[in-house]
Amino acid sequence: MSHSKNEEVETKEMDFKSMSSSRRYVHSARYLHKVGVPPKQNLFQEFKATVRETFLADDPLRPFKDQPRSRKFVLATQAIFPILEWGRSYSWGKFRGDLIAGLTIASLCIPQDIGYAKLAYLDPQYGLYSSFVPPLIYAFMGSSRDIAIGPVAVVSLLLGTMLSDELDPVQNKPEYLRLAFTATFFAGVTQATLGFLRLGFLIEFLSHAAIVGFMGGAAVTIALQQLKGLLGIKIFTKDTDIISVMKSVWSNVEHGWNWQTIVIGVSFLSFLLFAKYIGKRNKKFFWVPAIAPLISVVLSTFFVFITHAEKQGVVIVKHIEKGINPSSVNQIYFTGEYLVKGMRIGVIAGIIALTEAAAIGRTFAAMKDYQIDGNKEMVALGTMNIVGSMTSCYIATGSFSRSAVNFMAGCETAVSNIVMSCVVFLTLEFITPLFKYTPNAILAAIIISAVAGLLDFEAAILIWKIDKFDFLACMGAFLGTVFSSVEIGLLIAVIISFAKILLQVTRPRTAILGKLPGTTVYRNIQQYPEATKVPGILIIRVDSAIYFSNSSYVRERILRWLMDEEEQVKAECQSTIQFLIIEMSPVTDIDTSGIHALEELHGSLQKKNIQLILANPGPVVIEKLHASNFANLIGDDKIFLTVADAVSSCSPKPVQEQGELSSRRDHA
Repeated sequence: MSHSKNEEVETKEMDFKSMSSSRRYVHSARYLHKVGVPPKQNLFQEFKATVRETFLADDPLRPFKDQPRSRKFVLATQAIFPILEWGRSYSWGKFRGDLIAGLTIASLCIPQDIGYAKLAYLDPQYGLYSSFVPPLIYAFMGSSRDIAIGPVAVVSLLLGTMLSDELDPVQNKPEYLRLAFTATFFAGVTQATLGFLRLGFLIEFLSHAAIVGFMGGAAVTIALQQLKGLLGIKIFTKDTDIISVMKSVWSNVEHGWNWQTIVIGVSFLSFLLFAKYIGKRNKKFFWVPAIAPLISVVLSTFFVFITHAEKQGVVIVKHIEKGINPSSVNQIYFTGEYLVKGMRIGVIAGIIALTEAAAIGRTFAAMKDYQIDGNKEMVALGTMNIVGSMTSCYIATGSFSRSAVNFMAGCETAVSNIVMSCVVFLTLEFITPLFKYTPNAILAAIIISAVAGLLDFEAAILIWKIDKFDFLACMGAFLGTVFSSVEIGLLIAVIISFAKILLQVTRPRTAILGKLPGTTVYRNIQQYPEATKVPGILIIRVDSAIYFSNSSYVRERILRWLMDEEEQVKAECQSTIQFLIIEMSPVTDIDTSGIHALEELHGSLQKKNIQLILANPGPVVIEKLHASNFANLIGDDKIFLTVADAVSSCSPKPVQEQGELSSRRDHA
């Protein structure tokens, strides 16, 4: 009797457990969320949304919304000339900071401009011209508070190298000058066009690693070129690669070197490097490396003047034309054979100048926690170079060394550029005759000390630690520039940058997922070794959109994962694979080739009696899966919101029991 009662109690307990388990499963199944299909958009709406996100991602028209016509006109004017917006709140306190910063960067830019003009094979005054008009234009149109505008070493070298390949700067001086103005004009047109069409994202294709390598290689090339002035060599190679330059240097050891020039150059180079060291050690002395170039010019010029060292073979500047920028509108080539050449050179140099300015602007904007409009910056830089080409300037852009000094000197707004421009104006009008006895050696020393900062070893080491392929791009650009030419280094930088993009697009990452103990979370088993595979189920995640460029690879890679898993299962005598779940949350988009690849994958799996299941496809993907009828092909009930739901539907009881078992073990 008691025995039958015990059996009855045990039976009721078992029935209760069974009902409880069944209810839990029914409950979970009842609330199992399915993947939602977004509402259908017509073609025009989809095209409009795509164009808006591509070209108007920052929503530039938002301030104009619900504004009267007069207010819209004011906002449009302020958008073109930001100075009208921030100028209303300008104060004497801000002007004091801008005045000090402007005077400081002017003391740095004047000797640099003379030297950089020589890099471009132009007369010294053209470097000063380029620090007079362009900074004024930028101050009215630019959105950065910290960028200091003027010629820079890399662009000057690039422009000089490319121009000299077309025309000899000595024998064809007038045509060379006209070609320089033409290149500057088209550099400005390129920059302004990119800004107006809001195509600023195109310059992002040149990776940071490639830029670091290219800048470092250009710095070495520029420094090597200055050995001519530093050592007093008169006959020097026109090639820029390190082998040609060193051959030229050593071939002149016996009779070509001038010891007086070497003494002047090395002495002041040591002084400049020491001043830079002081500025780095103590930020309070930032002004020391800023005024050191001007002090060097004044002292070396005075020394040459009183000793008449030019009679001992010390090469001097001699003559810098006095007066402000003459018009050069009629010197730009708008027709003829040099039009295409000037256009080609201008586009390349303009993009490099734009890349450097964008990097500088973002760096200092982040330091002061304000935003700059990249497209406005392009329009401002383009406009200033277009106007500059018509006023005897060559390509100007943001200078890192001057911008750093500008920042450290406490600049508040772009008025510091106006102050610098005014000082350059006074220099052109009254002071240029005093530079007559300035030795070329001091200009070489100033350039070498300036470009030393472009060799960013810390950035290169960091690139090596983070991404070896990025480091390959960095070193490729560096070695190409140093051992061949600036153009080849730039070409290698672009090729490697694009190669990286193509590699990432055509060979996306895939991973096998496993279940983390005590959870319903599925993660990469390589990243989480404790994650366990679900018996009879293979879960694969695709970490990229599936396009025509990678669809075949994705399909083949999934089948290879499946083949490897089947071999492992067979070797370990485990249950065979019955379900293949593809985690699609990282798949942002799919095209017809991608859907065709999934259809082929589905067909291959059917032959193996394996069911294909999809987990968490995004709105764009699920819409296309339904539009292509692929969802009906595999069955709408085979598309789940999460991997956990998909696994639960494949084998709910074993997974549930396994989860409970692992949970009990964890508690134990």
